[in-house]
Amino acid sequence: MKDKKIDQLVLQMENYLECWKQLSYYLEMARNRKFGPEEESQFLEIKSVLTQELELILSVIDAGAPSREDVHTLISSAPSIRFLSEMTEVSLRNLENQWHKIYIAWQSILGQLKVQQQQERSRSFLSSLFRRNR
Repeated sequence: MKDKKIDQLVLQMENYLECWKQLSYYLEMARNRKFGPEEESQFLEIKSVLTQELELILSVIDAGAPSREDVHTLISSAPSIRFLSEMTEVSLRNLENQWHKIYIAWQSILGQLKVQQQQERSRSFLSSLFRRNR
């Protein structure tokens, strides 16, 4: 991958992970049963962004895990904050556990991309040094 492409992908992944963090915030909001129409609207927006960005990311990298199905299953099992607030504590914990597994898998992919980014920068630096010495 070229430097600019990998830089863009790392930035995209970091933004994607921020959206995953926001999803966790809404799960907690459902647990506390403190939300209104504005939060419901924002929750739907976050789910839309997560679903769309997933496709953009998977078009560039072969993630393996988490799979598209893992992400879709999690997102589709949370149609609204109100729905989540009516779940049993055990069901909500299971959903949070699924969220955590996916979140950690994305963090791992981000780490791998950052390794590639560093390797590209090292190669670019070394090749620029060799060009100067000629």
